[in-house]
Amino acid sequence: MEAEELLVLVARGDQKAFEDLYGLVSGPVFGLVRRVVRDPAQSEEVAQEVLLELWRSAAKFDPERGSALSWVLTLAHRRAVDRVRSARAAGEREQREALRAGEPAFDQVAETVEAGLEREWVRRCLDRLTALQRQSVTLAYYDGYTYREVAERLKLPLGTVKTRMRDGLTRLRDCLGGAA
Repeated sequence: MEAEELLVLVARGDQKAFEDLYGLVSGPVFGLVRRVVRDPAQSEEVAQEVLLELWRSAAKFDPERGSALSWVLTLAHRRAVDRVRSARAAGEREQREALRAGEPAFDQVAETVEAGLEREWVRRCLDRLTALQRQSVTLAYYDGYTYREVAERLKLPLGTVKTRMRDGLTRLRDCLGGAA
């Protein structure tokens, strides 16, 4: 059966026709919603809302105005765009309220705390390196020197610096493994 015929039956309350229509349109509905909303969980929720709306409003379908699939996908697109706009508006409201209250938004506070904890963890792990490893890693990653520049600055052969860096980075990776 075609989607148009199924919609007519769904409008009369035919549950079997709705099952068939669901099987026909749920994939395209979810795909469209997923492209608009992007978040998988939100997309599933919006797609479910669209299919529920389809059950409730099947009688509104007018075959003179287009195909059944086009009508269903229009419902899906509108609902998905509404969800994106609603989420954006909620985020903007939270930002305005945070600014009005003179407090940073919750996410900003969480990110600041998390960054501070990560910096402390890195510092502790750097302290576990040998002095030579720490010096090489610090020059390369914090001061921005290339391995060759680190070697010149420390007056050491490039191979020695590379070995220190490799060993130091391996120890850092092992130490920070619990932070990931």
